[in-house]
Amino acid sequence: MTQMLDAAENASPVDAVEAVTRELGAALGARSVSFLIADLSGRALVRLAHVPLDGAGDGRRDGDEVATVMPFDNGPAEQALRSQTVGVIAQPDGWMVLAPVTDRGEAIGLLEMVLPDEPAPATLQEIARTAHVLAFVVIANRRYTDLFEWGQRTTPFTLSGEIQRRLLPASFTCESSAFTLSGWLEPAASVGGDTFDYSLARDVLHFSVTDAMGHGVASALTATLGVGSLRNSRRRGAVGLVGQADAADAEVAEHAAVPGSYITAILGRLDLRTGVCALLNAGHVPPLLVRDGDVRTLPLPANFPLGMFAGAGYRDGEITLRPGDRLVVLTDGMRERNAAKLDLPNMLRSIADLHPREAARALADAALEVSGPTLADDATLFILDWHGGHSEERRSSAGADQARASGPLPD
Repeated sequence: MTQMLDAAENASPVDAVEAVTRELGAALGARSVSFLIADLSGRALVRLAHVPLDGAGDGRRDGDEVATVMPFDNGPAEQALRSQTVGVIAQPDGWMVLAPVTDRGEAIGLLEMVLPDEPAPATLQEIARTAHVLAFVVIANRRYTDLFEWGQRTTPFTLSGEIQRRLLPASFTCESSAFTLSGWLEPAASVGGDTFDYSLARDVLHFSVTDAMGHGVASALTATLGVGSLRNSRRRGAVGLVGQADAADAEVAEHAAVPGSYITAILGRLDLRTGVCALLNAGHVPPLLVRDGDVRTLPLPANFPLGMFAGAGYRDGEITLRPGDRLVVLTDGMRERNAAKLDLPNMLRSIADLHPREAARALADAALEVSGPTLADDATLFILDWHGGHSEERRSSAGADQARASGPLPD
């Protein structure tokens, strides 16, 4: 393992992943080793390769870089990511091994290799550990290059989408001992008004879902004001939701490029020791609670959107979460026009057993199914599962808690 980390550190950031896979392949006598990164759509993997222009290589190109999209098809690759387990498939030329590349439940991609002989359990454990190390290599090295981000973008981003992308957290999924969360935004490449955010303190989880009025760059800039203000308040120690909302309200009202701009929002602050969750609704779609098979809207004090009437004042409410509860926050893109045909309560009940990572994608897929291939507005989802046990250590293997993983796809 030390040799692999040294190889990653000694290589250029764009070659670090290949350096690790090359070391692993040599150690196991593999016939081939590849890293497939998760596409930003959440519905495909992307094989990255460095192929000179005069050489072979089909797929989207940027100079000598080639990105080949491999859509999910309910096959072994999707099964491995969904269940967060290493898959082994017999092939005519050997044995294919598929190992999830995951950190704290965030499915970064997949390690794919072909071995000449059927791997022993000890070999599979080594591969799983290396795949986990590979997750850290990707996280560390993507700070220095656009290669990984370019590879993940199946669809070119608009300027508003680019701004919006910078407002989202670095990881869409997070597993901790007391909770599991995952956020999703559809579409990921355009529009620009929706965001979700979260930050974990020692005993508190902060989160927000926001929707800036309008579309395009103006909306993205308004969203930037709102998210920037909320983060600044939080980082300055303004832990109360009312204080954060008051500050964001004033900042949006004063600095928005388009007069009259505003942001609807759900702000949350979860005490990880007690499960008490404070929530503030600023003119937003009310959050939903899934508890014991029942889906209900959470009643919260009504407030104006941020920036609509500066100085109007805000009130929050709270709920005490129980182990097994699921909190769902969404934006109005999930309820507008044809998307409103979706039976959301029934859908939430049907996916209650899915990890929030897969549940968010299933909800987005369902909205697209009833509304058509594209949505008229951003649709953002934030799903939080409460487990309790904040004082306990997380039980994980190779970057994921197997007890919380989604079950296999049906045949």
